[in-house]
Amino acid sequence: MAGSQDFPADPRNSGVRVYVNGALVPRDEARVSVFDAGFVLGDGVWEGVRLHKGRLVFLDAHLDRLFEGARAIDLDIGMTRAGIVAALHQTLAANDMEDGVHLRLMVTRGLKKTPNQDPRHTIGPATVVIVAEWKQPNPALQTRGLSLFTSTIRCSPADMFDMRLNSHSRLNLITALIQAIKAGADEALMLDPHGFVSSCNATNFFFVRGGEVCTSTGDYCFQGITRGNVIALCRDNGIPIRLGNFALKDVHAAEEAFVTGTFGGLTPVSAVDGRALPAALPGPLTLRLRDLYGALKDRAAR
Repeated sequence: MAGSQDFPADPRNSGVRVYVNGALVPRDEARVSVFDAGFVLGDGVWEGVRLHKGRLVFLDAHLDRLFEGARAIDLDIGMTRAGIVAALHQTLAANDMEDGVHLRLMVTRGLKKTPNQDPRHTIGPATVVIVAEWKQPNPALQTRGLSLFTSTIRCSPADMFDMRLNSHSRLNLITALIQAIKAGADEALMLDPHGFVSSCNATNFFFVRGGEVCTSTGDYCFQGITRGNVIALCRDNGIPIRLGNFALKDVHAAEEAFVTGTFGGLTPVSAVDGRALPAALPGPLTLRLRDLYGALKDRAAR
């Protein structure tokens, strides 16, 4: 079984240089302190960005989300927006990367004088790490699809744990994924506090019924950049789309479904809770939107 983040190994990645607080170090030497707030508490924010045909596509949207998330948790990144962009390009240049690359940009609150929650015990600037790897989605997923299992772990409201933050704290999502793995599935489908379909543990979720693309309201799920692009593509290309509160039975009766994310783009879903979806993979609307999204990426790379 393989989740939406599955990828074929690329031997070039063994020699990549990693950006750590301004230094570019060999992968095997990339380190942060055991007193770092990210290690101690998962206290930080991150972004995943793709290098496509020489360009970091949709970068402005990713940086908007990064800085908004940092402000929401009162984290001073310690670098300007231009400084972050320069660090990304510095990392790519150091690794001679031009295409087919996924970057993980991670910012934590930084070094703490003791391992506890109190942000006032932070004694240094934010920790900034960039890992760039040659990484492409597993092409087999386009015809095999993902099997989803509905987890008992719910997506939480913003006043409890805001799912719209790209936070380093991921334990609830990991727990949901473990349930899915134990059930023999690839990824977890998660409901919101009211029992409506929200998202998957690592991706946003869409399904198709009667030629209409359906997805959650977005109140309790990741504010995915790819999710937003797919919604816009539907609206711009006359594809019926509805954002709403959908019951699990609506998903079980779907003709096709797919998940979205920066790494995988659009990935078809083959089954939900052991119920096979009827459309051959990728389904017709999934395929159309995948092609539209590919063209959008190409335009963004010009």
